[in-house]
Amino acid sequence: MEIQIAPSILSADFCNLERDLEKISNADMVHVDVMDHHFVPNLTIGEPVVKRICEVTDLPVDVHLMIEDPDRWAPGYAERGAHSVTFHMGATHAPVRLARQLHDMGCEAWFAVRPAEPVEPIFDILEEFDTILIMTVEPGFGGQKFLANQMAKVRRLRDEITRRGLKTNIQVDGGVSPTTAPIVAEAGANILVAGSAVYGADDPAAAINQIRDAAAAAYRD
Repeated sequence: MEIQIAPSILSADFCNLERDLEKISNADMVHVDVMDHHFVPNLTIGEPVVKRICEVTDLPVDVHLMIEDPDRWAPGYAERGAHSVTFHMGATHAPVRLARQLHDMGCEAWFAVRPAEPVEPIFDILEEFDTILIMTVEPGFGGQKFLANQMAKVRRLRDEITRRGLKTNIQVDGGVSPTTAPIVAEAGANILVAGSAVYGADDPAAAINQIRDAAAAAYRD
């Protein structure tokens, strides 16, 4: 699988989002965190802003819902142009039904696992999802320290995907940088979310290339 880099705009300047989206034009997608101050202790943006992001960028928009009741709210983000919508294991009541609803709308369905959650409960429904997101920080805030102990989870998931001949992607979000990118890629992740490592760099486009190259050199399929 091809390594893909998804810069997180959580580290961008929210007063200059269109400008900061232009800085990452060489990325593979843009990662948009939607938080409701209930499922996680932070509050970010909602459907109107996501709609405008989809309108002003040519990149696929990956919407990560860190919210309660995604069964109700996720379809709205698909309607507003999201390429993919990620929802959490601990928030959804009917993950398979929601995944199929998103697919019927032409949107990819991605499923997220927090650090304290096991990945094995997803194995029986892997076929329903295009990508599984393994969080390598506690969700809610950018700039946190990378949790290397989550790599065992990534390896188990990649082994299961390979064993069953599936094409499911593995995304990793949290603390990704040129230093940690080879670690997550070697474990089997092929979509890397990077926030502060991209937007904190003098040249975000160069940082994206550096992270991509570091990951590609270490990736195991």
